Formats: sequence, structure tokens, C-alpha cells
Amino acid sequence: MHELLGMTLIELTEALRARKASPVELMQAVLARIDATHPDLNAVVALRAREALLRDARTAEERIVRGEPRPLEGIPLGVKDLEDAEGLVTSHGSLPFRNEVATRDCTQVQRLRAAGAIVVGKTNAPEFGYTAITKNLVYGVTRSPWNLQHTPGGSSGGSAAAMAANVLPLVTASDGGGSIRIPASFTGTFGLKTSFGRIPRGPFKHWQYGDTSVAGPLTKTVEDAALFLDQVAGPSPYDPNSLPHPGMSYLAAVRSPLPKKLRIGYSPDLGYAVVQSDIGAAVEANVKVFEQLGHSVEPISGGPPQLGRDWAVLGTFELASELYPYLPDHEKDFGRTFINGVKMGWSMTPESWGKAARLRAQLNEWCAELFDTYDLLVTPTVPHDPPPAGGPFPSETEGRPQVLAGVASFTIPFNLSWHPAATVRVGLSRTQLPMGMQIVGPRHRDDLVLQAARVFERERPWHPEWPVEW
Repeated sequence: MHELLGMTLIELTEALRARKASPVELMQAVLARIDATHPDLNAVVALRAREALLRDARTAEERIVRGEPRPLEGIPLGVKDLEDAEGLVTSHGSLPFRNEVATRDCTQVQRLRAAGAIVVGKTNAPEFGYTAITKNLVYGVTRSPWNLQHTPGGSSGGSAAAMAANVLPLVTASDGGGSIRIPASFTGTFGLKTSFGRIPRGPFKHWQYGDTSVAGPLTKTVEDAALFLDQVAGPSPYDPNSLPHPGMSYLAAVRSPLPKKLRIGYSPDLGYAVVQSDIGAAVEANVKVFEQLGHSVEPISGGPPQLGRDWAVLGTFELASELYPYLPDHEKDFGRTFINGVKMGWSMTPESWGKAARLRAQLNEWCAELFDTYDLLVTPTVPHDPPPAGGPFPSETEGRPQVLAGVASFTIPFNLSWHPAATVRVGLSRTQLPMGMQIVGPRHRDDLVLQAARVFERERPWHPEWPVEW
């Protein structure tokens, strides 16, 4: 593996600007790494023409030589295959869409390009991001670089595998119920589910009534995520939910001291999650890092209402409305498990809508009271080890039946509540697979979550420990 690929995003941008490395050399290294890892990982599933990529790299090198580099000049970028990148197919991992070539970039990709990144190709995702296992009928199964028998998670599984295996230095990711945090936890990378609206989404062909999915960084380090966020945050006319610019640099924020004497609530299970014992023990031990730094950590009991099924019905109802024109003529072309799940949307009634709305209001009240008392909340990220690469999810953990939300027990609540939430690595489980700890902050305090994650990272660094067997 080329030494450039072991660098963080921050290190790479500095090396390129200082002309200690060239964008052409970096692009060649990325392409060679994709070739070397693809048979095992299947993380990057569609590429632009190599001649075009090397031409773009030469153009980036010319800008650097002229003294005109942009923040991400010459950095190769992988785009999750649920997002549009002009000229590439956005298949959503679904056979009926396998020839749908995007005619423009989504806002996030457009802004990363404007910052100098070079779109290399697409990273794999489950069909329409439906599950936390990355496989589909278009591109097949993506595997974890830590252990090829296991999944890197989903729905940003291709991005996570590519990041953890040093295939790509920059990727996009999104999170509607844990789709950044779950794969980041499973692969030992850093992931941030941003506050709802922090990174503009779209443009979309359909008006988006759903309000749980966000874009966010999935990176090697916290500083890398802050640099990413600095390029893409800010309002967009294409996204009516997009937030104003925060008026700060996130990279500057994470390099600033964490406020003194934070009040941190710690929940081992949110009152209902079934957690693998070694993961629970690791999170309980690592949350004490904040105590050792002078902050207050207090265990909390109870938790929010369980919204796993209601979250699923809300999401599938909107997806079913988008896919309705393709049914029943193309029903056979969709994955069986996926389309059966989509049909849950037909169960939406005024009664079920009202039930979900009441539970969500209770969740909001629980969060309001929590963050009135505490500055941050810490939990495990995922309650169990990654399942097999092709599934299924475990029905029980250490002899205890799993709850309905299962793998997303700790992540779903904060998609529904819009709070920023990050995952940091806290070691390897008994099976030598990464474990994650979730840090949740008040709405719109992405900066505080990043600061806390960076402070933890300094005390318990995980970079540069990556699986590099290929």
C-alpha cells in the first residue's frame, strides 16, 4: 500500500499544498488500491474513466503549483450510491435504477468538488439504504476490512469499508437511522450524524416529507470530519430545512479547548437496549476518560420511548410513495426483503401516524429534559458485533432476545429528535472487531460534539491502527 493512503485527510491536504506529494501520485495510488482490494471488499463499485481522473489530478497539481489550492485540492472522493454525482449512475443499489445517470451533483458533492475534491466513483450501499448490511442485487456484498466474513454495516457500508481499508481518503455518507454511526462503529472510523439541516440535501425529484435523514462526515479522525464539515455546511435554496451557516470553522472549534466542567450523562442501554457484555464494559470504562479530564459523568436510568417500528413505518411510507409508479410491473426486480419492507408503508393509517407523532413528542420532551441537565449524553453506538456480511442480524445477544430496533437501538432516537451524534472507537471486541461509543449533543451543537470527540481521541487515539492486510 502506498504511504500516502495511510495519511489522514488533514495530513494529505498539507502534503499536497507543500508539494511533498502530487495529486497525480495520490490518484494513481488510490486507483491501484481500489484494484487490489475490490475482489475482497467490493467497496468502490463504479469508477469514472481513469484517463479523466488523471487529467483532473494534473489540473489540481497545476493549481497547487500556481499557488491557488482550494481546501481539498486534488483529494479523491468516493460518493455513496444513494447520492447524485454528475455523469455517474445513481443506482440506489436497485436493479430498476441501474442505468439512471445523474445529470447534476447533489449539493454536498457539488460543494466538495468546489473545494477541490475529485469524484472517483461510487461506494456501495444497500438497496435505497434500507438496512445496516451493505449488499444489493446490482453490485453484490460489501465486506469489512477487519474480517471479510462480517459486514462493514450500512447504509454507508461501502464508504466505511473504503475509509477503514485506506482505499479512499474522502467519502460521503448519510444517516437516516444510524447509517453513518453504525458502519463507522463497525469499522472503527469516526462518524458524525449532523444536526438535521446542517448539511443541505437534494436537489430531489420528489418533495421530501421525511425528516430523519442527514448527510455527514465519515472519516479517519475527528479533525478530518471538521474539515469536511467546513466545506459543506450552510444554507441551500434546494433544501428548505437547511440551517444558516454556523458562523464558525468547525476545524478551528475542534482545535479549541473543550469547555471546563461539562456535565455528561451516561446511559448503558437507554432503558431498553440489549448490549453485548464486552461492548458495554468498554463504553463504561472509556466514558471515564471524561471524568479523568475533570468533567462530571453521571449514570442515568430510563430512556426515551422505543420508536423502532414507528420510525420504520414512517420511512417506508415515504419510500413506498416514491416507488409506487414502479409497482407492480417491476416488483420482481427489487430485492425481496427490501420490497417486502417497503410494503410496510401500506400499513400507514391516521391511527399509526398519530401514535408515531405522540411517541416522537415524548422523545422530544425526554431530550429537552435531558439536555437541560446535561451538556452531552454518552451511550454505546451499536449493541453487538457486526453480523455476517450477507446477514442476518442476530435475534439474540448472549442468550437475551434482541429488541425490535436491534442494531439501531442507540441511533434511531437521535435521527427522530434531530440531535447531533458521533461515534468514536473504544477498542476491539472479543472477536477482534471494532466497538464504538456514541456522543450526543444538544441540537445544533455539532461543534461541541466534535470537540468532545477530539478530546477523547487525544486520550484514546485509534489512528493509525487500521486493517491493512492487502
